[in-house]
Amino acid sequence: MDKFFYMQQALEQAKHAAFLDEVPIGAVVVNPKTGEILAQAHNQTEHSTDALAHAEILALRRAAEKLGQNRLRDMDIYVTLEPCTMCAAAISFMRIAHLYYAAQDVKGGAVLNGVRFYDAPTCHHKPLVESGILEEEASALLKTFFQNKRKNKS
Repeated sequence: MDKFFYMQQALEQAKHAAFLDEVPIGAVVVNPKTGEILAQAHNQTEHSTDALAHAEILALRRAAEKLGQNRLRDMDIYVTLEPCTMCAAAISFMRIAHLYYAAQDVKGGAVLNGVRFYDAPTCHHKPLVESGILEEEASALLKTFFQNKRKNKS
């Protein structure tokens, strides 16, 4: 299993989101035993007018639907940015085995930053977490996106 390959797929989703003027975050759910990508998604909060349409939520839903089950035990998720509290909780509730993410989110993250959801006593399932995979690329994409947003605002 090549972590860089799967994170690159998540980055492609994030780039597509940026093209659509969505916050460039992508997610990919993978069956690590077979290497199959079960689902891919990017943020769609603006175009869907749904504040819950984060990349992780959409990818998790699609993977569960594809497998016909309500949990994704033994599956992995690759995300280009540290998940927020909502997405960290969803990853826990879906029983994802491994969470891999690229860049830290000091302001909105909930894994190593912020509320540190998986360290809470009320968290019922904590995935194994690895961060920093293609971090520079993911960070650069986000920085460029928000710089352009600020530039176009003025």
